[in-house]
Amino acid sequence: MEAIESLKLKPVKTREQYKEYLTLIDSLVDCPEGSPEEEVLELVSILVEDYETRHYPIEAPDPIEAIKLKMEEEGLKRKDLAPYFGSISRVSEVLNRKRPLTLEMIKKLHRGLGISAETLLAV
Repeated sequence: MEAIESLKLKPVKTREQYKEYLTLIDSLVDCPEGSPEEEVLELVSILVEDYETRHYPIEAPDPIEAIKLKMEEEGLKRKDLAPYFGSISRVSEVLNRKRPLTLEMIKKLHRGLGISAETLLAV
């Protein structure tokens, strides 16, 4: 507890600091809810997330790969996507990258399957 109170949290600037904060997170992950340790865990997590966002950005997923992933997760076949694309042949054309997604398809996929519009709009 004393070590926690004397801890001087700063924005993560180096890989060494990042590693130290990850170790600290590991040591605090099972702390009691509402404890001072939990507050430190929350603050350190925010600092680490900021560092990761700046140094390890995650690229937006490919729209077609996102659709295929959703199909796999939901156990969907190509025929199940016909309502979103207009026909089974259109599904094949889009998934084989022979035809682009239209705005109407994007809207239907977003509403019906919950795939983010931002992901589907990526080029």
